[in-house]
Amino acid sequence: MMALMTHLTRASAPARVRIRPMTADDSDEVAAMRVRGWQHAYRGMIPRAYLDAMDVAAEAVKQRERLAAGDGSVVNLVAEAADGTLAGWAAYGPYRDGEVRTGDGELYALYLPPERIGQGVGRALLTEVTDRCAAAGLPRVFLWVLEQNTRARRFYEAAGFAADGTREPFEVAGTEVPEVRYVRALTG
Repeated sequence: MMALMTHLTRASAPARVRIRPMTADDSDEVAAMRVRGWQHAYRGMIPRAYLDAMDVAAEAVKQRERLAAGDGSVVNLVAEAADGTLAGWAAYGPYRDGEVRTGDGELYALYLPPERIGQGVGRALLTEVTDRCAAAGLPRVFLWVLEQNTRARRFYEAAGFAADGTREPFEVAGTEVPEVRYVRALTG
């Protein structure tokens, strides 16, 4: 199912962003988006050597492998700008409590090229994910965000998510980078 998102809220939002399923052909652009997103958003939070060593080509291979090996439970969506370039990527599926999948949803990833931040693309992707989870009858959507990532935390809070007090360590290159869990109720 593809959706044409024309209801973006910011005046600077692109006139049209089409949300569609990710294909293997999108892997290179999605990989570049993820790597650039990490390097931009996590600067000062994750060791610089780790960020500098991130490899777009290797990430693209991983993206293709994940798509090919997927069991259908993880949905990858891309936001395509009017000019055909990718403006964002989101992945979601069942909430993972350790190795157990629960009856809730989880946003696994949401990344944009840094130059697209603040244009409404992230909001369009997040709205599509929450709408799809609600349509599937899921009661809640969870997500994890780096504790120090105040920009992302404000973004999710503005979209109705709230930190629920759960905090977990996330280790990157030998450095602990704590994450906090956010949740948004979709029903009731």
